[in-house]
Amino acid sequence: MLKKPTLRKRDFPLWWLLQGISYLPFRILYFLADCLYFILYYVLGYRKKVVYNNLRNSFPDKTTTEIKSIAKQFYHNLADIIFEILKLGTISKAEMCRRAQFQNPELMQAYIDKGLTVLVLGSHACNWEWALASSPCYVNAPADGVYKPLQNDFFEKYMRFLRSRLGPNPLPMKEVLRHMIRNRQEPRLVALLSDQIPPRGEIQYWTSFLNQDTGFYVGAEKLAATFKYPVVFISVMRQQRGYYLFSFELLAEPGAVAQAGEYKITEAYARTLEKLVKQYPANYLWSHRRWKHKRPVGELPV
Repeated sequence: MLKKPTLRKRDFPLWWLLQGISYLPFRILYFLADCLYFILYYVLGYRKKVVYNNLRNSFPDKTTTEIKSIAKQFYHNLADIIFEILKLGTISKAEMCRRAQFQNPELMQAYIDKGLTVLVLGSHACNWEWALASSPCYVNAPADGVYKPLQNDFFEKYMRFLRSRLGPNPLPMKEVLRHMIRNRQEPRLVALLSDQIPPRGEIQYWTSFLNQDTGFYVGAEKLAATFKYPVVFISVMRQQRGYYLFSFELLAEPGAVAQAGEYKITEAYARTLEKLVKQYPANYLWSHRRWKHKRPVGELPV
């Protein structure tokens, strides 16, 4: 049985409040999500300026009415995802598997059966946390979810609990290489959300993404080049509230990248994600300041 993380005494009330919310049935959680949507959009105006700027820059051909419609749908989706993430505190594996459907998971299982680890590149499109949590439903192998640790000690512990409760292993970004070397003989999934913005000094690759110069992490590219692992893109699509369809697309065969620095996988990832976002624009995380860094003057576009 999974042990709860060690908490300070003052953290217990918040822990049990969040766990108490998690025990609520989905119909009540979605009522609360509707209330949260109203608060975020109409009362607090949570990051409205960022959301609207991102949408206008990403879709210059859309009208003001269309942008507003996408923005409101985004806030609805964000509120749903917040409560669906909290639900990970109590949801059973059987219930998770019932709410998640999968297309072509055999793509990854075939590599696992050959003794290969698979790099799975996800994004902040739709419910990214359920993409990792549902991994035991579709592949017979350990799953590591690479993440950037939170600065708040309580929420760092609580998110690790939520992410690991159904079986996956949360893996801090700085421990990835050591972890993969140590577990090289055991095939597994290593999932990365590769659309996060790197720190300004760590951006090694720029490309055009949603009509804007965009810097990308290239960690997956380097891991694929080093270990000769296949790389797969995971798409998440909402079928209805609380039900998702996950599909997989091969970005690179094992050994496709001869050496780090080619960035073929990163470019393929950007193009695949761009297509997904254009198809389901309201599902993307528009409140994130994805384009706060600018391409250095004189650097040629890809």
